[in-house]
Amino acid sequence: MNIPLYVQVKQRITEELVSGKWRAGDMIPSEIELANDFKVSQGTIRKAIDALSNEKILVRRQGKGTYVTTHDEEQIQLRFLRLTSTKGHKEKLESKLFSFKKIRSSSYVAKQLNLIPGSPVFQIKRLLTFDKKPLILDEIYISSSAFKGLNEEMINQKKGSLYRLYESRYGVQMLKANEKIKAVAAGDEVSKLLSIPKKTPLLSIERLSYTYGEKPVEWRLGLCLTENYHYQTELE
Repeated sequence: MNIPLYVQVKQRITEELVSGKWRAGDMIPSEIELANDFKVSQGTIRKAIDALSNEKILVRRQGKGTYVTTHDEEQIQLRFLRLTSTKGHKEKLESKLFSFKKIRSSSYVAKQLNLIPGSPVFQIKRLLTFDKKPLILDEIYISSSAFKGLNEEMINQKKGSLYRLYESRYGVQMLKANEKIKAVAAGDEVSKLLSIPKKTPLLSIERLSYTYGEKPVEWRLGLCLTENYHYQTELE
């Protein structure tokens, strides 16, 4: 089977990104330079970059060049936020960490992250609020070996999202995520943390996030109040 040339070039650019040659926020060489380096036409390079831009791996900036996507950019930060207010816009949420532990992974979490059951993981529990009102209860798991040295202070002092912290501190860039959603009822612990009555309807969002090479990096479970919010996605 013949693989189109632009797909081969796209893969080579991705390999350079995986190797760390270009990191998040870096400007990559011009199309002419890449064409010379890869010994292909400028049109082939443009097509490969278009494909990577569509996947949100690269971003073109008018009059400046092409850059590796970073979670510093607002449109990228909001890309993974699917809760939208009934007013029709996404809100910037405040995060409050209430638990950070290094534990042994359950069989389920290990399976999601391609780990051996019982492998050490960081468990992060936090409350996301808007206008000081509880909105989302997050339970997050990441491999401790992939994020050596991560601690509670780093999370509390981070600027921007957790994904931005992964990116800036560890060079791990979140590129895509798969989500499963369902309706659940609030239990005792959840009702206390969200300041709601027991059995209040919640939206459960299970998310598995990936970096380059379809490698799973983070699994999280979010329990969301939806009285004034709804889950919004785009289908293409």
